[in-house]
Amino acid sequence: MIEYLDRLTAGEPLSEKEYALLIRHHEDQALSEELFARARAGRERVFGKEVYIRGLIEFTNYCKNDCLYCGLRCSNRQLERYRLKEEEILSCCQSGYALGFRTFVLQGGEDPFFTDERMVHLISRIRQAFPDCALTLSIGEKSRESYRRYRQAGADRFLLRHETADEAHYRFLHPPALSWHHRMNCLKDLKELGYQVGCGFMVGSPGQTCDCLAKDMVFLRAFSPHMVGLGPFIPQHDTPFAGYPAGGLSLTLFMLALVRLTLPSVLLPATTALSTIHPEGRIRGILAGANVVMPNLSPLLVRDKYTLYDNKAFLGAEAAEAVDSLSQSMKSIGYHVVVSRGDHPSCRTTSPAGE
Repeated sequence: MIEYLDRLTAGEPLSEKEYALLIRHHEDQALSEELFARARAGRERVFGKEVYIRGLIEFTNYCKNDCLYCGLRCSNRQLERYRLKEEEILSCCQSGYALGFRTFVLQGGEDPFFTDERMVHLISRIRQAFPDCALTLSIGEKSRESYRRYRQAGADRFLLRHETADEAHYRFLHPPALSWHHRMNCLKDLKELGYQVGCGFMVGSPGQTCDCLAKDMVFLRAFSPHMVGLGPFIPQHDTPFAGYPAGGLSLTLFMLALVRLTLPSVLLPATTALSTIHPEGRIRGILAGANVVMPNLSPLLVRDKYTLYDNKAFLGAEAAEAVDSLSQSMKSIGYHVVVSRGDHPSCRTTSPAGE
């Protein structure tokens, strides 16, 4: 297995079968520690000891889709729905700016209320009010024209998890109305339109195998995203997957480190889901090669309503208000939070552009 790590460290690709074999050994403690050490070294060669912070604004929990794993699914009648008003969203940005955030992430379900016209107006207002900040959208599948309009209005980045590179696995996780090919085409459109693009997947999701994860790794290397968002699957009690076990910490950390070793320059968050399954999940994620954290800037009154999964952490160290505590926790392991847009190294001079 060390031979595979040697090849990845040297920038050489692994085959799907080789990735699968490596992943099957994720519980080998010596192998994992060696992988983590190499991932940290690779991250520090590109980013030093810097950790970037993103202010997460969960602005709507309405969604037209019915994904089997997600608490926001449209058939979940138990969820109390909300939408933030434009002024509330801008107020979140203002609070975040005062706390040192220079990237805002607008995340929401695929809510038909937020038409292209509303989104373009909102994006334009944020861009005008905070010209030195980056704006990331995480609002799902849209048309190429919609993505183009958001980009022209001032959006810099777009997060769209591919969920899985295995088409059959994708069909198991999603309703028939959603297409794996369409998801992949959306990612292609986003990259062609000049976004810094993020994709990603859940670790330990129902139906997932080591072969699925190996396909994810081959896809990531070929697609070369600017960001990869991955975290453990956590069941939500009002979904068809309520009875499935959560993804494990060890495999999630192993996959984080494997992504870092495969894509040394990628922006890689230590996700809220990691903190949800383990009290030191965020720190463990940073020590496995992550270099981004995304504290919650949403109004306190709605944070417990964005229930992608059960028991989601959104207070304490996960809250944007606790940025000082976050800084101290990063210092305790030798890293430091920086006030920066935190762009991908290849995109630090990009500006909004049309097609």
